[in-house]
Amino acid sequence: MLRVFRPLPSDSLKLLVFDLDGTLIDSCKDLCNSVNATLRHCGLDPQADQAIAGFIGDGALMLVRRALTAGSAAPPAEAQLAQAYDFFLAYYREHKLDFTYAYAGVLDALASLVELPDGSARSMAVLTNKPVRPARAICEALGLAPFFLNIYGGNSFATKKPDPEGLFALMAEAGARPEETVMIGDSDVDVHTARNAGAWSIGCTFGLAPHTLEAARPDVSVDEPADWTAALAPAKIDLQQ
Repeated sequence: MLRVFRPLPSDSLKLLVFDLDGTLIDSCKDLCNSVNATLRHCGLDPQADQAIAGFIGDGALMLVRRALTAGSAAPPAEAQLAQAYDFFLAYYREHKLDFTYAYAGVLDALASLVELPDGSARSMAVLTNKPVRPARAICEALGLAPFFLNIYGGNSFATKKPDPEGLFALMAEAGARPEETVMIGDSDVDVHTARNAGAWSIGCTFGLAPHTLEAARPDVSVDEPADWTAALAPAKIDLQQ
């Protein structure tokens, strides 16, 4: 099911930019396991997966910082944070594909979106706050990488989402204007990234942070990857009041 608050100009959207975690892939278990391994390494008690999932979305460093803060009586010292972050990255590098998988329907949806309605090519890319090396490795391992002109992570630029720097860079690479671009993601971070760049947005309620989408109000909200295709064909859907 999808809900449309502002119909997308599907025939002129030249660039589709996807978030990764909670949008293309379910990586929650591997991220939670890596956080808990880090907490144990730091002498702290592990936390419930549901709590850790609420920390995801603003990059690995912020994920570790939030986990350490929640698991301690005081915010972590910078030296402790740095050590924990290094441990997390090393652990996650080895375990990033233990349980991670592409959501059902993602590959089929991507294959259906590579062309505009007139048959011309459409560019697609990934912009995530996850570090770029594991992001690219996961996309390659799960067969997602061939669909994208580029995959950028949270350390690819001087800023992270919701700053629009990465989205603007992808627009320049694809030769697309903001009004020809849509950001697709599962959290308010992605909606605000699109808004900050003057682009369109699709919110994914099946992801890791759907509770943040209501206040952010994406242009379109979808309940499964298969809905991406329908969202880009507004003549087939009803406008929500």
